[in-house]
Amino acid sequence: MHPKSRTGPAERLRARPSRQGPRTPVVLAVPALLAVAFLVLPLAGVLVRTDWAAFVGHLTTPGTVEALKLSLLVSFWALGLSLLLGVPLAWLLARVPFRGKALVRSLVLLPMVLPPTVGGVALLLAFGRRGLLGPWLESTFGITLPFHTSGAVVAATFVAMPFLVISLEGALGGLRPRYEETAASLGASPVRVFFTVTLPMVAPGLLAGAALTWARALGEFGATITFAGNLPGTTQTLPLQVYLLLQEEPEAATSVSLLLLVIAMAVLVALRGRWTGTPAPARRAAPAPEPEPVPGTGPSPEPTGAPLPGSREEGGTTSAGEADGGRWALRAELGGFTELTLDADPGTTIAVVGPNGAGKTTLLRALLGLTPRAHATLRLGGTDVTGLPPHRRRVAWVPQDGALFPHLSALSNTAYGLRAHGVPRAEARRTAQAWLDRLGVGHLSHRRPAQLSGGQAQRVALARALAARPRLLLLDEPLAALDQTTRAHVRHTLRRHLAGFGGVCLIVTHDPVEAVSLADRVLVLEDGRTLQDASPGEVSRHPRSPWVARMLGSNAWPGAATAEGLALDGGGTLVAAEPPPPGTRALAVIAPEAVAVHREKPGGSPRNVWPGTVREITASGSRLRVLVTSDRAPDLVAEITPQAAAELGLADGVPVWTGVKATEVTVVPL
Repeated sequence: MHPKSRTGPAERLRARPSRQGPRTPVVLAVPALLAVAFLVLPLAGVLVRTDWAAFVGHLTTPGTVEALKLSLLVSFWALGLSLLLGVPLAWLLARVPFRGKALVRSLVLLPMVLPPTVGGVALLLAFGRRGLLGPWLESTFGITLPFHTSGAVVAATFVAMPFLVISLEGALGGLRPRYEETAASLGASPVRVFFTVTLPMVAPGLLAGAALTWARALGEFGATITFAGNLPGTTQTLPLQVYLLLQEEPEAATSVSLLLLVIAMAVLVALRGRWTGTPAPARRAAPAPEPEPVPGTGPSPEPTGAPLPGSREEGGTTSAGEADGGRWALRAELGGFTELTLDADPGTTIAVVGPNGAGKTTLLRALLGLTPRAHATLRLGGTDVTGLPPHRRRVAWVPQDGALFPHLSALSNTAYGLRAHGVPRAEARRTAQAWLDRLGVGHLSHRRPAQLSGGQAQRVALARALAARPRLLLLDEPLAALDQTTRAHVRHTLRRHLAGFGGVCLIVTHDPVEAVSLADRVLVLEDGRTLQDASPGEVSRHPRSPWVARMLGSNAWPGAATAEGLALDGGGTLVAAEPPPPGTRALAVIAPEAVAVHREKPGGSPRNVWPGTVREITASGSRLRVLVTSDRAPDLVAEITPQAAAELGLADGVPVWTGVKATEVTVVPL
């Protein structure tokens, strides 16, 4: 039996982990508390001075009830006008670049900083009977705004609409454009994209702005009394009623003020500080684990020869634009940052590789018609789509993260492109379900993207793109975010389904396995230009780019040919068995497994021997890759077995000798 602990209070206090952060400086804390007190005291004054016994009676007098009804009428009309005019304005400010945008934004903010009475005077001079538009409105339409309920609506809209515009513009600014661009690539017009993707995704910002707009319109006083007057039953809203009661019945004025205070506070509490409306990150529910593929079986349960959903074999319809038999060759000429020419037959898959900044993403966006950095003259099949907007090109795009619409289920995501092309809902959902089934995620059709694993989401994104019946498919690193097991699974599925695709597919990738296993051709870009366009085998054997050679796992050293080999750009000389003519720019490629590592200087056949130091050892499957640096040659990577590394006693900082036979050096003229 253990004795009871006799730890004292002081010891227990010291044992508790401290939850306090850095101590707040007094010089900041005191003014902050004074600011809070300054804001709270007036509100406390209203609460203290309220006659609670007569509170209900004050609020139920005929004049107050009439003013409350009028305030609600005016505020909701102001909210409606703000939504009608402010939502397009917020979208324009957030999405469209134009000259004078800063001035327009300043005009939007002006009513927020302008004294309300000055705003009322400005409205009177614009819409009054002697204003700029007032006489025309009265003579043409018989509309007189001053001293009319419509005038109160205009005044409330003028001072309240900026809250909606600012909140919604912030939300739109926080929404990454890739969702809208992906929707456009699926065939959705700009208006459809706005109502089906943009607005649902910025709904929190829209609701926050609408609530603030309504609350501000409900409490409007200065502009209303100046422009619309104070006529009972016509323009006398609740704030104007408070102003009159304050002179005649101060206790009643306090009760009505408390009502307005409670309404405003309720709106702010409901918003919980989210008045800017920036979209919050989607809450990701715990997805079901990705099922492991059974060895010896394909990752997808459907038969290999299953017809494509919506195809003629399955009984689907063929549009007039598909009169060329559903086979679409690619012909593209790009100018601008990325300059190249692409020709590909139907069914061709092209892997686009190159270092960061080479122009890979610019190429895809130019084919989509989404970038001013490059212009593409594009023909798909027999149709020139150069002058068409993105949603009419029939070019589907799958961004790196898939860009699934978070407010739609997997089934609705997949059917989106079909619905955008006018396919009836039932047929679109049936075809979408068939595609999801074909890609092995049909049982997840009811789930939202946040409930899918990475591999599941990627297959849904691919199903969505293929279901839209594109003529050109663009995949931007579609497997980059997946783990190795899931990546192999999805790669197998993707390869099998691309085999039945009647258009051309471009895949941007940094993975040599993807380039070799998925592509018929490899397009190597550098500085926006084509460096190599050949089969995967040719690129693997004779890479013309140091970056591609290193991507494939080889050592790559550029230099100038000499009689015996290469004078390397990084210093030193490399002896090769078959060097090109002297003076030729060339790239020496050395496989890591061809590099021998020794603790002592080797003798015998190697023509290229350098001393160096081990700087890094990493695992690569069942072998180790050893990075050796030297002052007599560029960095060199060797690949050896763990047993050899143990026998040599290799570790970071250990001095070694490396050797490469001249016959193991492949020289590629550039």
